[in-house]
Amino acid sequence: MNTTITVSGMTCGHCVSSVKEELAEVPGVESVTVDLHAGGVSPVTIESTRELTSEEIAAAVEEAGYTVV
Repeated sequence: MNTTITVSGMTCGHCVSSVKEELAEVPGVESVTVDLHAGGVSPVTIESTRELTSEEIAAAVEEAGYTVV
């Protein structure tokens, strides 16, 4: 199952790593792909074995210090 979200505030590879690391800890997440648009809104695709709630996705992204838009 694929879920695509948009995240604002990422500016570099370290930002991407932080978001990917936090999302990878959500149960069921198998992979995370980020298309970085530095300083803008970046699409993030999450591949998972189950349907993820918007709340758990937002909590993971916020834990990394960014915002789902």
